[in-house]
Amino acid sequence: MTTFTEQTRERAREIIARYPADRSRSALLPLLHLVQSEEGYVSPSGVEFCADVLGLNKAQVGAVATFYTMYKRRPTGDYLVSVCTNTMCNVLGGQEVYDTLAEHLGVGHDETTADGKVTLEHAECLAACDYGPVMTVNYDFFDGVDPAAALGVVEELRSGGRPMPTRGARLCTLKEMAVQLAGFADEREGAVADGGPGEPTLRGLRLAEQHGISVPGYDPNTPIRSKAEADAAAARAKAAEQAKPALATTANGSTAPDVKAPDAKSPEVRAAETRQPDARTAVPDAPGTQVPADPTPPAPRDAREAEAAGIAANAPAGDGKPAGDEAGAQERSLKEAQK
Repeated sequence: MTTFTEQTRERAREIIARYPADRSRSALLPLLHLVQSEEGYVSPSGVEFCADVLGLNKAQVGAVATFYTMYKRRPTGDYLVSVCTNTMCNVLGGQEVYDTLAEHLGVGHDETTADGKVTLEHAECLAACDYGPVMTVNYDFFDGVDPAAALGVVEELRSGGRPMPTRGARLCTLKEMAVQLAGFADEREGAVADGGPGEPTLRGLRLAEQHGISVPGYDPNTPIRSKAEADAAAARAKAAEQAKPALATTANGSTAPDVKAPDAKSPEVRAAETRQPDARTAVPDAPGTQVPADPTPPAPRDAREAEAAGIAANAPAGDGKPAGDEAGAQERSLKEAQK
C-alpha cells in the first residue's frame, strides 16, 4: 500500500476545505487527480486514501474513478498522447495519424512504451473540430497534425524535449498536469504565459472588429469579479430594490407611491358572492356547487303557501300600518260603492 506524502495530505485537506462540510464528497474529483499526481494513476491505494479522507467506501470511489477516462487505472507514461479518431478528424486523417504512431511506438490503445515515456490512446472527440486532425499531449493541443508531424512530436518527447503546443501553455508531465487539474496553479515561471490562441478561435473577434460590432457599454478594462464579490453585489442590489417604495404613474405623468385602489364592490355584492348557494335553487350537478345539508324536512306545500301569505299580509307598509289592514279597507270601500 502506498504511503502518500505529507504534501499530498496537506493538499487533500485544502481541497476538502473548499466545499461545505455537509457536501465534502464533492471534493472526490479533484482528490482523484491529486492521488494521480503522486502515483501517475489512480491505484487501489489511491482509491482507499480518497475513501478514508471523505468518509466514503471504496466502491463509491471506484465507481467514479472508473467512469471518467481522465482517471487512469494502471501506470501511465510521462506523456499521454491522445489522437482524435472521431468523425471530423477521421475524415481529415486522424485514424492514419493514430495508426502511424501505434506502429512506430509498438503500442496500442491505452498502452505505454517500454521506456515509460509515452502512453498512446485514441480519443472519441477532443472538441476542436475546426483544428482537425488534432492530438493532445497531456491535454494540450497540437492542431492540424499529419503522420509526420505527430512522429516528430513523440520523438522529441522521448528524447527529453518538450515541444511547444499549437495552443495552450508550455508542456508538463502528466503528474504535473494532474496537480493543476486538482486545482493548484502551475508554479513554473512563465509557463502559463507561453503559447497562444488559434486563428479559428479568434475568427469571430476579427469579424467583430472588422465590422465594428461590440457589446453596448462593454468596458474591456472592467475587472472580473470573483463569485463572492458578484454575490455580494447582487445582494446589495436586491436589498436596495426592496427598500424602494413601489411607484405608480399618475394621470399627469408623475410618479407617486403605489396605493392599492379601493374595492368598488358594495358590501351587499361582496356578501352575495361569498354566500353559500340556496338549497332550493342550487343545481346539485353544477361543478363546484355545494348544497348545504338541511336536517329539517321540507314543509308541505299548502303550509308553505299559507305561511308566505301570512307574512305578506302582515308586512309593514310605508306608513307603519300593516299592509293587510289597508288592503281590507280598500276592499270594503269598493263593496259599499257597488251597493
